Amino acid sequence: MTTYLEFEKPIAELESKISELRHLPNSGDVDIAEEVMRLQSKVDKLLRATYAKLTPWQRVQVARHAERPHAQRYIDRLVTDYMPLAGDRAFGEDAALVGGLGRLSGRSIVVLGQEKGDDTESRIKHNFGMMKPEGYRKAQRLMKLADRFRLPVVTFVDTSGAYPGIDAEARGQAEAVASSIDTCLAIGVPLVSVVIGEGGSGGALAIASADRVYMLENAIYSVITPEACSSILWRNTANAQDAAEAMKMTAGDLKKLEVIDEVIPEPMGGAHRGAEETIDLVGKVVSEALADLAQYDADTLRRRRQDKFLAMGKKGL
Repeated sequence: MTTYLEFEKPIAELESKISELRHLPNSGDVDIAEEVMRLQSKVDKLLRATYAKLTPWQRVQVARHAERPHAQRYIDRLVTDYMPLAGDRAFGEDAALVGGLGRLSGRSIVVLGQEKGDDTESRIKHNFGMMKPEGYRKAQRLMKLADRFRLPVVTFVDTSGAYPGIDAEARGQAEAVASSIDTCLAIGVPLVSVVIGEGGSGGALAIASADRVYMLENAIYSVITPEACSSILWRNTANAQDAAEAMKMTAGDLKKLEVIDEVIPEPMGGAHRGAEETIDLVGKVVSEALADLAQYDADTLRRRRQDKFLAMGKKGL
């Protein structure tokens, strides 16, 4: 059953009518198939019109949609011979980060992804994609493993941010995030990142300081959530929409600011309406990026990657 967002109510009403018609028995008075086709045409037009002019706040809602495909689904569909790896070799396993070895389009890779979960049980298990220090140290371990064996790294970013709990701070959350960013910049193999949902603060940057950073069309990427920004600036969360507008957190804005490299289009109505189509397109884009980056040696990759992020600071971003 499709979950509809607030701004999708007119679409929900039409699709509800279509569902009702499909359950009606055929009669000579009304051509049900023709009526369904007519309503479906209206739905398609309304979807196209609605998603052509989404506000930043509406894109935030789409990026967080419960049915949007998450990292494990990308891995399951795109990565063959996948062997998951666990633990940070220091404290324990963090289920908020999934990752391991596998092949993408026949190319051996190390893949990492922040997993939010798809239902209550899995969301609790994966801590809603919010990694703790052991998660970032696990990411470092896997990236260093990739560097040692000359394997490219692919990361799927989807988190509201690093876990803010006291236990995480006690185990060195800030150091773990910073060291993970440093590892991204230090490895001498291609690193490609895709923001598939939310890209929140250092929690995202820790696995997205990459040679190529892509964003899905309705993904978001920012230093803070709109709600948190609103609570700081306006002392409430009621101005979250204003914050989303001002923060320039959408894929289109970030492409103009040269924070990301490219925007990957989503099917009409968002990735949650065409998950397999979205995942396959992401796989194609990532495969092409890895093929292009394969021409560079380790020193060139490091230098280009570091220069890329230093240049952002020089532009005052």
